[in-house]
Formats: sequence, structure tokens, C-alpha cells
Amino acid sequence: MTFSSLFSRLRSCSKPICINLQRTSIFQRPQIPSSSLAEPVICSRKPSSNNSWIASLIPLAFAVSAGSLALHSHSLCLSDAPLFDPNSVKIGGKDSTNYVVKGYHREIPPQLIEELKAICQDNMTLDEDERYVHGKPQNSFHKAVNIPDVVVYPRSEEEVSKIVRSCNKHKVPIVPYGGATSIEGHTLSPNGGVCIDMTLMNRVKALHVEDMDVVVEPGIGWMELNEYLKPYGLFFPLDPGPGATIGGMCATRCSGSLAVRYGTMRDNVINLKVVLADGEVMRTASRARKSAAGYDLTRLMIGSEGTLGVITEITLRLQKLPQSSVVVMCNFPTIKDAADVAIATMHSGIQVSRVELLDEVQVRAINLANDKKLPEVPTLMFEFVGTEAYSREQTQIVQKIASQHHGSDFVFAEEPDEKKELWKIRKEALWACFAMEPNSEAMITDVCVPLSHLAELISRSKQELDASPLTCTVIAHAGDGNFHTIVLFDPTKKEQRREAERLNHFMVHTALSMEGTCTGEHGVGTGKMKYLEKELGIENLRTMKKIKVALDPNNIMNPGKLIPPHVCF
Repeated sequence: MTFSSLFSRLRSCSKPICINLQRTSIFQRPQIPSSSLAEPVICSRKPSSNNSWIASLIPLAFAVSAGSLALHSHSLCLSDAPLFDPNSVKIGGKDSTNYVVKGYHREIPPQLIEELKAICQDNMTLDEDERYVHGKPQNSFHKAVNIPDVVVYPRSEEEVSKIVRSCNKHKVPIVPYGGATSIEGHTLSPNGGVCIDMTLMNRVKALHVEDMDVVVEPGIGWMELNEYLKPYGLFFPLDPGPGATIGGMCATRCSGSLAVRYGTMRDNVINLKVVLADGEVMRTASRARKSAAGYDLTRLMIGSEGTLGVITEITLRLQKLPQSSVVVMCNFPTIKDAADVAIATMHSGIQVSRVELLDEVQVRAINLANDKKLPEVPTLMFEFVGTEAYSREQTQIVQKIASQHHGSDFVFAEEPDEKKELWKIRKEALWACFAMEPNSEAMITDVCVPLSHLAELISRSKQELDASPLTCTVIAHAGDGNFHTIVLFDPTKKEQRREAERLNHFMVHTALSMEGTCTGEHGVGTGKMKYLEKELGIENLRTMKKIKVALDPNNIMNPGKLIPPHVCF
């Protein structure tokens, strides 16, 4: 390629072809080898008045002629979107340690406001307090410098389609919003824009009892859905935090304590309807329980965190309510003993419904918050379901396994109220921690490893946590290798925040060294992006980026989430 043709090609483009890779962190610049850095080449239709700009392209031309740089259209390094300032500062990329998400904000066009009013009528707001609530996650320490410019509350799929189409026309970012229970900054609005609150779309559209599936809108909560299903002898088995909605659960590919028996969200969704970035409505699959027809677009959308489309309808697999269940609690002298029993139980082939592990600090928080007197030692909670005889048989086998690992103080709960109370205090573990240290924020880890590595990971992590000056608790879905730590810190003290981040880094990198993941069920959002390249590899991330650009060329769908900002192709 000659210099003149290269120059002509660069002048003719209207978008930046490379991001300034130094913008990924506010306080700390990522450590990228100097050989991989390049000054951004900003293309413009305006004629240059500075000959030095032309001269600066000469080295690039030589590089092209030498074959060291390929500027084919499929390998360009694209900026996140044409609507964002390419010099805006972001976080979440490789090695980022910043928790405040910065973005580029521009005034929302008045014409778009009028279009949204015509679509939503009274179901929208420009109120600053309401916008602030939607721009700050309830249980997350992640923050953004901007909040949504407007919040809309669609009542139908048609309204969602019209909203998205208008936002795409004006190139205004969109952030879908559900139960606001996510903890990794999924619902932040770093670039302002339109927050689409889906909570008014909360209907059960169809229940097929004989097929054991249900069609719902995204705003219905899993707890409300199970209340609806109970008279039919059915239930939806996934149980994340209280308040989570089905749409958000799909978007983050969540699971919960029952995943060890019933699988995660990707295993329990039959199909979806999704509004794409151009406003088109797509159904991902039929209602058949299995299909080999085409790409699996259902699984593509589950876990996409609103970056590829807005989910407007979900068809879910259901399960029969078990005839009988037994909850067992037992105590251990060390957390490794408890983890070893969880692993041994899974190896035994017993069909457990739940295996939850709590360390002594978490039990202490539960006692303080609930006025309980549980022994403050590492504790395992099991649930067995099936017939009454089967549940009792499985309980006896696990009791024998636990006894071989120093288990003691076995407590059995079979009455419905007793079982409900035990799982309630487990589900409210986070709030118990906040009750123990009410002025703290929580950094919550979500690592998951192959089951054979769980005991080692928990033991090594527990040593670091106990040596830390911060209050830290451990909660694990021990049956599938997933465990959380709740690290409490004072947000006004930088040294405590740094210590919390150090502990988080330690556990994530230890899990990755064991072929694990940085997030078993909470999703990526802005908080986990920095770990994705090490976990998945740059080739994986480039493929994700290509999918994102193909489906959302204007990058309006929840921008700045999931895909690290340094990734280009």
C-alpha cells in the first residue's frame, strides 16, 4: 500500500480506528508492554491545517509497507461507540483497581424526550431523586460519575421496542433495570442515557402445567413466581438473593443454592424474546425441550447483561414440588473439614438439593442479627428432597460422612416453619453482616473452582481473611465449588478499601490458578472485567467484541459492561 492511498483511506473514515489504551483507569495505568501501545490515529473529515500531522503518518506507512501492521477492515481496533468521547476515562480493563466508573456524558436530545413521552405517557420520570436511585445499585460499592437522564417504565414488549428504536436513532445509551440486586455495577449509567425499568412488566403470560413450563415477563420476581406456582404443585428452582427478577437473573446467568441439583439459569430457560438494538424483536427458540435448529441464541443472550438486547419474555422449565425434604446442620472444628465433607458428599453420589457452608464469622453475624444462639463454628447446611424414606436415608449417609471428618452437633429440621426459618437466615446473610457493622460497605467475591480444588481454595483464602484487619465472612455453595466472601470495609478510609481489593485480587487469582472463574453466578458488570483476559484469553474477548459490534453497532446497549475497554479487533 502506498503512502498516498493509506492517507486517502484514513482521511475518508469518520470514526476513530483505535482507542487510546491508556484510558482504562483513573488512578492506576494498566501495565501494558510498551511494544503493544500506539498513539491513537483519529480520523476526521476536516482538512488538516498542520503538516506535522501528515508527517506523523510516515512511520505508519513504512510499517504498513513492511507488513508489520494490517489495516484490514476486520482487524481494526474500534472505539467503544461513535457516541462516546474516545478520550473519556473508563475502568474495568486489565489490572484496573478503580471502582468509580467514568464515562462521556452528553445532553439527551429534546426530541428523544418527546418521543419517550409519546411512547410511555406518564410512565417515565426526569426526577433527580428517582434517577439517582436507578443509577446507584443497592448492595454494591461500585459507583458511576453519571446517573440516567431519564427513567422509563414500559408496560409491554411493543413499548420496549419503540423505546430502543428511538434511543438507537439518537445514539443514546440504554441500561435495562430489574430488581436492582446485582452487585457488580450492572445497572450503572456511566454515560447517562435512558434507564429502562422493567418492573411493570411482571405478568405470568402462560402456564403449561402438563409441559411443566411457564411464560413470564422479565419484571416478575422469582419469589413471586413461586407463590403463583405453588397451588399447581410446581416451582422454579433457582433462588438467588431476595428481590431478584427473572429478567435480571437471565441477564447475569445467575444460579443460587439449588444449582447443585437443578443447574443454573442457562439450564432452566427454554427460550427468550429479546428486543435488539435496532428495535427488532427476536424469539431465540421454540418451546420444545430440546432443539438442534441453528445457533443457540438463547444461551448467547443468557449472561449477556443487557449488552446485546433487552429481554422481554422468558419461557422457564419448572419442577415438581418435592414430597418431603429434610434440612441438616452440622458443625466442624475447621473450615477445611467442612469443605472436605461437602466434597465427599458429592463424590458419594447422593442427590443433595443444597450444600451451604458458613464460617464462624458469618454464623456470629447471623446470631447478632437474628437473636440466635447457633454455635459460632464452621457450619454445613444440607437439604435432601424426595420421598420421606429417601430423604431420611440420605441424611443418615451424610451424617456418617460428616462424623468421619470431625462433624458434630447434628440438627435436623423437617417441619416447614423450621426449614423456612433456617433458609431465611442463610438468604439474609449479607444483611446480617451489615447489621454487625452498619457503617460498612461490602466487597463480595464470587469465585468458583473445580470441586476437587474447593477445600484448598477456601483454606488458603481463610488464612488471608483471618490475618486481615477487616471483618470478613465466608459463604459457599459448596456442592458446586462456588464460594463468596463478604469483606466489610469503611468506604471513607482508603487503606481499608485497598485491603479489601487486595483480598479480592488474592482470591480471584488463586481461583484462576486452579482453573476456576472470577464469577460463578454474580456476573461481570464493571467489577469483574479486569479479570476476564486472564481467565478467558484475548481471543475469546475479541470474539465477544465482534458479536457485540455486529448486534449493537452504535453501542447503546448497556455500554461499558462485560467486555473490557481495552479489547479491540
